Amino acid sequence: MRFAFAAPLALSAALFVAGCDSKGQEAAAPPPRPVLVMTVHAEPDAPERSLPGTIRARVESDLGFRVGGKVVRRLVDAGAHVVPGQPLAELDPVDLELQLQQARAELAAATTARDTTQSELKRIATLARGGWSTGSDFDRQRAAAEEALSRYDRASRAVALAERARDYGTLRADSEGVVTATLCDPGQVMAVGQTAFHVARLDEREVAVAVPESMVDDIRHGTARASIWALPGRSFAASLRELTPTADPATRTYAARFSLPDAGPDVLLGMTATVTITRGAHDVVHVPLSALLDEGHGPTVFVVDTGKGAVAQRPVTVARYGSDDAVVSAGLHDGEQIVTLGVQKLQNAEHVRPMSRLPS
Repeated sequence: MRFAFAAPLALSAALFVAGCDSKGQEAAAPPPRPVLVMTVHAEPDAPERSLPGTIRARVESDLGFRVGGKVVRRLVDAGAHVVPGQPLAELDPVDLELQLQQARAELAAATTARDTTQSELKRIATLARGGWSTGSDFDRQRAAAEEALSRYDRASRAVALAERARDYGTLRADSEGVVTATLCDPGQVMAVGQTAFHVARLDEREVAVAVPESMVDDIRHGTARASIWALPGRSFAASLRELTPTADPATRTYAARFSLPDAGPDVLLGMTATVTITRGAHDVVHVPLSALLDEGHGPTVFVVDTGKGAVAQRPVTVARYGSDDAVVSAGLHDGEQIVTLGVQKLQNAEHVRPMSRLPS
């Protein structure tokens, strides 16, 4: 009797305890947290950076006289278009002509000495064969004849040099181009090699730019195009030809030259140009700044797993930050949903209720 009465009491107590535990579990499970989400979309990213520059000639020559003298005529001014062989300036020809006459006189004397010693050598050789002259006389005369021949050769070359020097008295253009500066005037005495004209060739044009330190890698590996301010709506393919290895001590920029192989005669020297650098495009995702959470280990986002109804915290790589968004280059895939608001209150694997917009 006592055992039969205790069994129902134990069963009732067990059922009561089980019911209380079930209610406790239901009370402990919080409802899913409502979160604002967005679907991300990957798109190609090709950032562009621009550099101002100036159209320059690839070859800019400093022309000067190859002989010294006094300038008697300047035949061109700055801005003149010149062709190969065109006279630019002339030196006083009097001194150059006198030097040529002197060289010719020395050549005449050397010619006479050569002929005389050769004739004397033949005469002594004839006497030596007949026994009327000694061998030592023949050797001395032969040495004199060889010396006279060498003097004749030297005088001949002196005449050739004097004739070339007379021609050098007229400074001529060595290629087609434009005179960008004149540094000589009539009456001025010019030293050998002193710059008289700056001439820019017209066969190749370039853009000269100053590159800041942050863009050195971009111009080396990016694609460049040049646009001309005076020619709106047109652009030209550009390729990096020259980059100085050291920065300017005052501006801390690197001088660079971009070749313009397609530039025509309408692209004039000195025009203002803009070189646009584009790096290789790759897929990126734009996310709002409010979607990022950085707890000291790098930026992360909360990705919504629609199948489980929970969020997963995932690290991402941010390529650059904007004023209201960030460009994520790795860590997210096209079509995924991320939490965009209140990420600092979320926990990994927390159950959420996604909303595409805030309730009104």
